[in-house]
Amino acid sequence: MTRLPIGEIARQLRSLATCDVADALRSLKYPHGGFLSGLRMYSPDIQRGDMRMVGPAFTVKFVSVTDKESPSPTKHHIDCIPEGAVVFLSAPPNQMNAIYGGLMSRRAKKLGAVGTVIDGRVRDLPEHRMLEYPIFANDVGTTAGAEVCRPSAVNVPVALNSTLQRTTIHPGDWIHGDVDGLVCIPKHLLEDVLKIAPELAERDRKVAEEIENGMSIAEAFKKHRSHQDAPGGR
Repeated sequence: MTRLPIGEIARQLRSLATCDVADALRSLKYPHGGFLSGLRMYSPDIQRGDMRMVGPAFTVKFVSVTDKESPSPTKHHIDCIPEGAVVFLSAPPNQMNAIYGGLMSRRAKKLGAVGTVIDGRVRDLPEHRMLEYPIFANDVGTTAGAEVCRPSAVNVPVALNSTLQRTTIHPGDWIHGDVDGLVCIPKHLLEDVLKIAPELAERDRKVAEEIENGMSIAEAFKKHRSHQDAPGGR
């Protein structure tokens, strides 16, 4: 595991697109290149712009209000956010109320969070956008979640709500988000991704340059991407 400071890791990852990171994870045989399906950018705009949200995951697990057995946090989960984190909130499956709103973004931003992912619904979009605070979510809503769910635990593994894939986000995994979506980088693969992803991005830059100069895509791929599935390659 890398010993680089969090700020330096974030700087290096922000220089890369999510597609570059996904390509690196795919070359490492990680399922789906770490892509988290069903989540899209809602702030600072809907899937537009050059914003890149990068940070270690601070997870929050919600449960149904009918769940009387699961614990409750001793503090409000938003007040527990560490500086530099991406907040990842996991709602119970198939519930229609929002679990995150504008006041929470105000506090998260004050604490130094770099963005929030809601695996569920978000509300108060104008407020998040006014704050220029990055938000990714499954969908939007108008009604707060208290009548149907409650926070149960922070910094615990949470399963992605998806019918397309089975994956788990662990506290400290790195979340990278941009206009193309979200990628989760497992902690144990971070060092490899930091090494491989820039190499792959540079190869794609060379392919693009060759195409602009008139080379066929087949020739450009053969020249620069012939070992695309090799570790450290493409």
